[in-house]
Amino acid sequence: MIEDKPSPSKVVIADGNNNLLGIGFMIGGMFMLALMDAVAKWLVEEDISPVQVLAVRSWIIVSIMMMVLFARNKIHLLKTKRPVAHAFRGSLGFLAPFCFFLALKQLPLADATVVFYCSTFILTALSALILNERVGIHRWGAVVAGFVGVLIAVKPQGDGELSAYLLVLCASFVYALLLLSGKRLAEQDSVISLVFSFNLMLGIISTLLLPLVWIPISWPIVGLLVLLSLLAVCGHYALTTAVSRAEISAVAPFEYTSLIWATLLGYLVWLEVPSLQVWFGAAIIISSGLYVLYRESLHRGVNWPG
Repeated sequence: MIEDKPSPSKVVIADGNNNLLGIGFMIGGMFMLALMDAVAKWLVEEDISPVQVLAVRSWIIVSIMMMVLFARNKIHLLKTKRPVAHAFRGSLGFLAPFCFFLALKQLPLADATVVFYCSTFILTALSALILNERVGIHRWGAVVAGFVGVLIAVKPQGDGELSAYLLVLCASFVYALLLLSGKRLAEQDSVISLVFSFNLMLGIISTLLLPLVWIPISWPIVGLLVLLSLLAVCGHYALTTAVSRAEISAVAPFEYTSLIWATLLGYLVWLEVPSLQVWFGAAIIISSGLYVLYRESLHRGVNWPG
């Protein structure tokens, strides 16, 4: 779930066929990221530290990015005018996947996915408070309703511990900060440089912490770590393709299909069934999130289909 997604700061002019293609990439990307979260949950339940998971994942992603950029003679895209800001962003961003993966050890996959959706509302609130962006009464109302949905999904505690829900909330808050800072940095630097610096700092920090948590791992575990890394790369590529080929308003709502995949994977692997209060909270959160997207599209002058 935790990925450094490209900021939808540009409106893409696309026809119906491109929109369908973009929707397909978005659904496929969300499936791969949900599957990545499922693999991460399996690993942490096997007592593999999230730090160890992130260390291996980050270095595989960084290596793949370097090889692809060298092969395409586009290594110059990694050049940045603000290396300190990139380093700080990546260091802070370490907390997002770390907290989320740690929470997965105690929470059902669908529950964690539902609560993480509040990053949309946190991002809207931070945009108004930090960037001084105009957020009208409609979007503020959707933000409040979204947080009510989160409280419903979390209280009563459902099938997990309250501390685990708080970890997911921390992950969603840091993730919103990542998107917000990425929006600023993307004004001067490429999206590729943002993704690379984020994963590079994740790799450096997790590697420094690795001696504290390292445990010997078997070859099947190594295979799962490689699979998780490849799912992260492919999922991010699919999301990038979706927002670059289709209209944001057409593909953004399909980000919520991750709940479908998380629920299916949780049931098939762990026999997890979300409680009624989680479904009720999810309905409020998703409805509020879609309304935020709708109001944002109106603000940018984007026409929604239909």
